[in-house]
Amino acid sequence: MAFLLRRVVSRGATGRTVSINRGGILSSVIESLSGSYRRNTLSWCHLARTRATLRKMGATASCGNGGGNDSDYGDVIEDRRMSSASNANDMVEAVVCHQNDLPEEGMKSFDIEGGKVLLVNQKGFLSAVGSKCSHYGAPLEKGVLCEGRIRCPWHGACFDAVTGDIEDYPGLDSLPKYEVSIEEDGNVKVRASKALLTADKRIKTMAKRDPENESVFLIIGGGAAGASCVEKLRQEGFTGRVILVSQENVLPYDRPKLSKAMDLTADKISLRTQQFYESADIELRLGTGAVSIDTVASKVHLSNNEEITFDKLFIATGGKPRRLTVPGGYLSGVFVVRAPEDANSVAADAAGKNVVVVGSSFIGMEVASYLSSDNRAESVTVIGNTSVPFENSLGVEVGSRIQQMFEEQGVKFLNAGVKEIVGDGGKLTGVLLDNEEKIEADIVVTGIGVVPETDFLSGSSIERNENGYVEVNEFLETSVPNIYCGGDIALFPLFLHDGARVAIGHWQVALGHGAYAARNMMGQGVPVRSVPFFWSVLYGKSLRYTGHGRYDEVLISGSLDNLSFIAYYINDDRVVALASLGKDPAAAKYAESLNKGEFLTKSQVLEDGDIALKL
Repeated sequence: MAFLLRRVVSRGATGRTVSINRGGILSSVIESLSGSYRRNTLSWCHLARTRATLRKMGATASCGNGGGNDSDYGDVIEDRRMSSASNANDMVEAVVCHQNDLPEEGMKSFDIEGGKVLLVNQKGFLSAVGSKCSHYGAPLEKGVLCEGRIRCPWHGACFDAVTGDIEDYPGLDSLPKYEVSIEEDGNVKVRASKALLTADKRIKTMAKRDPENESVFLIIGGGAAGASCVEKLRQEGFTGRVILVSQENVLPYDRPKLSKAMDLTADKISLRTQQFYESADIELRLGTGAVSIDTVASKVHLSNNEEITFDKLFIATGGKPRRLTVPGGYLSGVFVVRAPEDANSVAADAAGKNVVVVGSSFIGMEVASYLSSDNRAESVTVIGNTSVPFENSLGVEVGSRIQQMFEEQGVKFLNAGVKEIVGDGGKLTGVLLDNEEKIEADIVVTGIGVVPETDFLSGSSIERNENGYVEVNEFLETSVPNIYCGGDIALFPLFLHDGARVAIGHWQVALGHGAYAARNMMGQGVPVRSVPFFWSVLYGKSLRYTGHGRYDEVLISGSLDNLSFIAYYINDDRVVALASLGKDPAAAKYAESLNKGEFLTKSQVLEDGDIALKL
């Protein structure tokens, strides 16, 4: 198959970029289903098999293209409430299709009274689960099915295809599971709870506190890792005390939304309610930080002067934003975006103002996208230290196209350093660049990265590297037994790179760390195995990214001009990461491939630029 190759040499760490543009029309072969085979009548109870059984049977993958807006939806029902919800008045039973309508090996959603169900057919086993991802509501039939697991096409969350249980993140909730059977006439019948059909997600059963269990599991950090850890402990049956300590005064929230929807208040993006934590007997210490840790006595001293003795400890304090260390860096009107009040202040103050964003990576660009939409600011200027936005992470050619998209919305870009934030009488008036050019500004928002929030560990025996990251093993345990660490501050062994230690500041990674830490705090000995998955939303366009690692060459398939492309990041002939825009579920498919330890090669991509869509 012939390709037109366009090579663009990039100077710097990002290396060479190759664009692959396919001529002609790509035709796909769709296998028609004859339905000539006969199935015995199946019931849901016969299908509750373990993941190990499905994998042993060699289940295959089936997937399709996805799309749509990444938005929130729905309520959630806890497993313990399902029995009361599943009364005769709540239940619905209906024929949703004929067996000939089922994919031979794959999944497809069907309408049922009041909602949809996803039917999953693998190796003669049929199951029925919720049709939408519990994270932001992506249609799962357009995701990836592989070895008994469903992966979301938008953000990579994974669910057991039989039980609906969540297995990888983002999101916290599982899918509902429904009874399904094939009748003698070949009709497929589903019996489901109306409440679950409406919610399309559920919370796994949470254990309650047993007063006779005096064990104390302490979690420091109320971000993604801490929030998932406390839930997973209860879901895994831990009945001792669970204490969550957070410096923030609000309940754990969906942090990625801070730079994407800056006007949303903390209560609008909370991951759980106060009642949720109370019902699970999870103790909260909000507005409280850790001051020091005595690893010998197993005690943590908190900023409220409380001292807590623990049996197991999980540290997930995350990062703190880097600030400009230049004159005027702390003037009123200079913002970072790390908490809901930060984002809300910027959104409220930007109207009619000249805004300068310092930093041209994900946080800075998402802020610029939000403020330059719907006339939320008078003007937006982005100051970066690379030739184009995202140069280090996505490469020059992708970054150039994204910059063009922003310029079409009136955003200006400058490649320079900041020498001073200029003020007059305490009021911010502009930004002085290192080339002596002055940019008019009423508001400055900085997005120049974070540093690990681990200073409070300095007096402990917990090992950190020279940059303050905590070194952990494959079980997220630190150098001190019974003390675990995860999220942005953890330097952990990544299975994709043969256990090389990395620190990854992704929401999805942090959520996963919390769940793995919980299981290992309970002695399950489960090594971390999760493929990094990241996303960004710019002017309503969703960019997906999966994998990890330095690269020296980029191969691009599709059309950058039309913002419909797949970018393959190559290191030593191996595709270490992939980014896509308008090409779902390419990222989800490659994430699943990486999870199996299977990397694409440069030659495979050169032969077929859409190979990620065909995995």
